[in-house]
Amino acid sequence: MGKFDIKSMPQWDYLEKSYNQIKKFHLRDLFKDENRFSEFSIQDDNIGVTFDYSKNIITTDIFKLLIDFAKASNVNEYAKRMFSGEKINWTEKRAVLHTALRNRSNTPVYVDGKDIMPEINSVLLKMETFSNDLRSGRWKGVTGKKITDIVNIGVGGSDLGPKMVCEALKYYSDGPNVYFVSNIDSADIYEVLKRLSPETTLFIIASKTFTTLETITNALTARNWITEKLGDKAIASHFVALTASIKKVLEFGIDKNNIFKFWDFVSGRYSLWSAIGLSIVCSVGFDKFVELLDGAHYIDQHFLNAPYERNIPVIMAVLGFWYNNFFGASTHAILPYSQYLNRFPAYLQQSDMESNGKTINIEGDRVDYDTGPVIWGESGVNGQHSFCQLIHQGTKFIPCDFIGFVNPLEKIGDHHEKLMANYFAQTEALAFGLTKKQVINNLMAMGLSFPDIEFLASHSVFEGNKPTNSILIDKLTPKTLGVLIAIYEHKIFVQGVMWRINSFDQWGVELGKVLANVILPELKSHVDNKHDSSTKNLIGIFNSKKNRDL
Repeated sequence: MGKFDIKSMPQWDYLEKSYNQIKKFHLRDLFKDENRFSEFSIQDDNIGVTFDYSKNIITTDIFKLLIDFAKASNVNEYAKRMFSGEKINWTEKRAVLHTALRNRSNTPVYVDGKDIMPEINSVLLKMETFSNDLRSGRWKGVTGKKITDIVNIGVGGSDLGPKMVCEALKYYSDGPNVYFVSNIDSADIYEVLKRLSPETTLFIIASKTFTTLETITNALTARNWITEKLGDKAIASHFVALTASIKKVLEFGIDKNNIFKFWDFVSGRYSLWSAIGLSIVCSVGFDKFVELLDGAHYIDQHFLNAPYERNIPVIMAVLGFWYNNFFGASTHAILPYSQYLNRFPAYLQQSDMESNGKTINIEGDRVDYDTGPVIWGESGVNGQHSFCQLIHQGTKFIPCDFIGFVNPLEKIGDHHEKLMANYFAQTEALAFGLTKKQVINNLMAMGLSFPDIEFLASHSVFEGNKPTNSILIDKLTPKTLGVLIAIYEHKIFVQGVMWRINSFDQWGVELGKVLANVILPELKSHVDNKHDSSTKNLIGIFNSKKNRDL
């Protein structure tokens, strides 16, 4: 990136001045321009996606400044370096190549001088063969029964990605039932296992290092559950592993033929495209998994080649940067109007906040500007009856993404029209609100008395001027889901480059793990490792009360 302070860039100064001007205006004023939608929207009929960003607090000049900032930040150079296999994860000295996992053009991608595509294709072929055998019943449990249930045991990216996709593509599922266990809380695995039979259950153990405490603890519980009922010989028929640590898997007892490899150039939160997606393949079939890859690959090419003024991930990134760094927006809400995408906000929480929740820049200095926002959300219309009151009339400034679909997968009465009426109404209400004059006219039309109108009017005013992006997709398919996920992946990447931070390490995750391993022996043997008074006393209360019949 080269050493420089982003706040010393001329674009930063221009944007700061532009913010001081634009805050005097309202979206009602900006929409007096009848061409606003055509200027600030993108429609791509190849993938059936409309991206409307016209309800953002920008002008043509501000938009150009934001795009110029991305260009001046060398986003294009860094994107090319990522796709070509350079080690842009500089703290861990690793390449970042989730894009190679869905490289449907199969062009060579080199890491340390070696083309990695043959190995990626080999794993994909192994996933196809395994899933076909499992789904057809050729792969059987140790007692000869067909596998009817799969339990994916992982945590973080080894859980959130495949879980979200399996839920999103549930409509297309025609394979075994798939369950996910991630929490080390025994309730998680207990509630799953109690409804399953060992004879017809397969466990997928997903861990890059095969040392993650949560995953290995749950995997050992699963192994005991199988072997107590079916014996040690059952492990070969009821366990597979997704990992970069072959030796550890063999020590666990899983057959070497049941190991699906992935690589250290794939961060966990970007790994659903790899062998970590095996549960997806088993659920919907390999062909639909390939469609998912196709959709992401399409956006990879769009991101690399589209002019930034027409580049969806870049535009989303610069708009988020605009609100985060100039409006002081500390959070960003994701509202998918599809029950199938109910896990999508949780998935983005990890991919965004673990990527850009950083304070140290490439020079090793602490930044003096805000980086990644808090990502949160809920499926519509549930969010409307939960937190949307705060977005509409609260004191917080919260930009939102609304994701909707033109055609439902299931047609039941007028459910979808009612759902989408809410989708369109929310962005309109957030943008334009209700003035006091409009409120008074509405209350008068309801026949309320003047004292009641005077009392209620101020409570019913909606300030509006709340920015939103609308992503309207023709239909939820494996391909359009791949498109949607990749859009957000590249948005996160662009913002990381603009903030000059490493979006692909996660050192902040490690400290809690280290301390937990220090404390664990104290909970078993009452050893005192000298903590602060709060932690020491809480551990003491726990140890004194555990195993009591309370």
